[in-house]
Amino acid sequence: MVQFLIKRFIGLIFVVVAVTFITFILGLNAPGDPIRAMLGNHFDLKTYLSLKHTYGLDLPWYQQYGNYLANLFRFQFGYSFQFQNQPVGDLLKNGVPVSTELAFWALVIEMLIGVPIGIISALKSSTWIDTANMGVMLVLFALPSFILAVFAQLIIVWFDTSTGNDWPVSGWGNPWQYTLGDLQIKLVPILTVAAVGTAFYARLARTSMLEVLRQDYVRTARAKGLRERAVIYRHAFRNAMIPLVTVFGLSLGTTVVGLFFIEQIFNIPGIAQQTISSITARDYPVIQATTVLIAVGVVLGNLLSDILYSVADPRIKTE
Repeated sequence: MVQFLIKRFIGLIFVVVAVTFITFILGLNAPGDPIRAMLGNHFDLKTYLSLKHTYGLDLPWYQQYGNYLANLFRFQFGYSFQFQNQPVGDLLKNGVPVSTELAFWALVIEMLIGVPIGIISALKSSTWIDTANMGVMLVLFALPSFILAVFAQLIIVWFDTSTGNDWPVSGWGNPWQYTLGDLQIKLVPILTVAAVGTAFYARLARTSMLEVLRQDYVRTARAKGLRERAVIYRHAFRNAMIPLVTVFGLSLGTTVVGLFFIEQIFNIPGIAQQTISSITARDYPVIQATTVLIAVGVVLGNLLSDILYSVADPRIKTE
């Protein structure tokens, strides 16, 4: 297991480095001049050249990339173009916990709700329960997350108008705190992010469980007179979970992408708002930092998926 983890970790480091190189080259060759945009109508050649030297943009591209990697290994992301002399880490330190919390609880809800719904539908295959569950899941899976977010806000406004309550339509609470007020403001965005993932896990869990229930060893277990509960949970459930474990890293990536829409619509102070404003201002250090953070999260999710895969199926060798 140790050798397996070391090999996977080294491979993931190469993936992150490749992501940094791609984002760096794209930023380097993007149209426009960030320093010129920074100066705006107050352009002065001497100031322009001074700022370009300060940010290291007058160096050859390979030296710029080398300096960028050296800073990354020291957990430094450089300085913002948009906010002069402001470290990128300081700009993102308040948004990262918010986005992490939103993604974490969305993933938890996706698995805790989606997987049981899929298993119940498989056990009740071709019944009205299966039809109703999969019909709802299909609708959630087909609707884009930003459409669901707008619908959710309209429902909140209607609820407040009808009942006289003041359920918040946007914003976020204190990160990782769960008072009644925090829960009230966080619940709807989390459920909105989790909706598509829940439908995905439910459909995949149903398909996987149906396939396992048709296997010979399940029929043999039933023929031996085992209780149906023992057949389901002891023999079928674990094997049905293997495909779900393998797609965990993929679902993490799609959840992170969904965060950008949800944070904008619900005015959540995560990294999405900072990233989008940085794209408009050509603030490439901030864009590169958020891309690296997202890439690290996705590759760590894939590493966890590999570990869980080897635990769920002992036949998978991790040497």
